[in-house]
Amino acid sequence: MQGRAVWITGLPGSGKSTVAEDVKLRHPDMVILRMDDLRKVITPDPTYSDPEREIAYRSLIYIAKTLTMLGHDVIIDATGNLRRWRDLARELIPRYSEVYLICSLETCAAREKQRTETRGAPRGIYEKGRAGWPVPGVSAPYEEPLAPEVTIDSGTTSAGEAAEIISRFLLRTAAQQREKNEQ
Repeated sequence: MQGRAVWITGLPGSGKSTVAEDVKLRHPDMVILRMDDLRKVITPDPTYSDPEREIAYRSLIYIAKTLTMLGHDVIIDATGNLRRWRDLARELIPRYSEVYLICSLETCAAREKQRTETRGAPRGIYEKGRAGWPVPGVSAPYEEPLAPEVTIDSGTTSAGEAAEIISRFLLRTAAQQREKNEQ
């Protein structure tokens, strides 16, 4: 049985990593692929240039595709600021879903400034974005998903509640897949 991939997307600071961890608590067999971790391996001194981002996101998608082909369920924890990357994942991974964490730029920046655990994300990204670094939502585009399977306002929904919404979605789609396979 082929695994599935769930890409949790949203602005930096929208809660992607925290929600991904909470989903994994509910579904311990899922593998979390974090862009911040992958970037440290493929670009140890990241510039966040467009060509570098292209390589990083295509690599992330390839890894997710490979893991799902091997039967693993995957959570992709990555901003994925350009829609074309999420569209490529949808094209290449048969059991793919997108979760969009909507959160205002102001709330994301405030969270990022206050957080003590970054889970590998660079610190001070919004300050860097205002100084010219390519930060999605500030000095680089963030293209919102057009038709995500799940949309959650993470500015008003706790990480635990968001994880529960995603968990219910995963259980519902798994049941639908089993019914389809039985027919």
